[in-house]
Amino acid sequence: MLIKDIVSKDPIHVSVPGNREKALELMRKKKISGLPVTKEGTNQLVGILTRSDLIGNPDEEQIALIMSRDIITAELDDDVAETASKMIKNNIRRVPVVKNGSLIGIVTSSDIVSLAISEMNINDPIEDYMIKNVPTTWDQSPLNVSFEVMRFFNLKCVIALNNDAKMSGILTETDFINESEVVSETSVHNSSVGTEGDKWSWDSTSVLYVEKNHLKFSDKVVKDVSTVRVTTVNTKTKVSDCAKKMRIEHIEQIPVIGIEGNLVGLIRANDLLRALTD
Repeated sequence: MLIKDIVSKDPIHVSVPGNREKALELMRKKKISGLPVTKEGTNQLVGILTRSDLIGNPDEEQIALIMSRDIITAELDDDVAETASKMIKNNIRRVPVVKNGSLIGIVTSSDIVSLAISEMNINDPIEDYMIKNVPTTWDQSPLNVSFEVMRFFNLKCVIALNNDAKMSGILTETDFINESEVVSETSVHNSSVGTEGDKWSWDSTSVLYVEKNHLKFSDKVVKDVSTVRVTTVNTKTKVSDCAKKMRIEHIEQIPVIGIEGNLVGLIRANDLLRALTD
């Protein structure tokens, strides 16, 4: 299968110069997590911008200073498996499709899972591909605490647990963004410098005002925001069957449960790509 068989043409994108607020608004409106960046007035691809880039750089306003310029791309006649290998190697979830340097489409890991893997007969159990280190949080935890748990694991979701330590929901990066805003706070730093040995001298005091942006979350707790109807699979679910679930539910990650219904792992779209390359 070739990229031209699954590519999304005329992808939503932003241009430089541009600002973060416009990009974030577009991501929220279109419910997407990444945008190719083009040079204003052209289709020339110059970068790619993700929600993680916006979260990790709250002090920067200009897209050009936030986006990634080291772009992995594909072309229409590239093999899907080779493109999947690129995505795994570079730990990315989307690849702009170009022709002579101009943006003409995009392929995401979800596209490959939904349009390719789900149509194959890959019978390997997902336990061969799932990750076992899964971020969890108490469902009464504040959002800012749970967000830091998710970031520590460098993943895009966190699993909520109730008082009985049973899975009660799932919270994604999108959910966190929808419950946050970038706020600016100013801190004051004083430093005093006196003249040594001169008791009559005045101390010289310098005042430094530092303005810094950061994410501020609503006062809700995890339970208020998380998705409580959680789609799950078990360790023996076949790769293609798992891919079909992702396609039907329009999701990129699914918790994996064991025989007794306990949480044992997480399977993501990017993890399923390995079934094409192993």
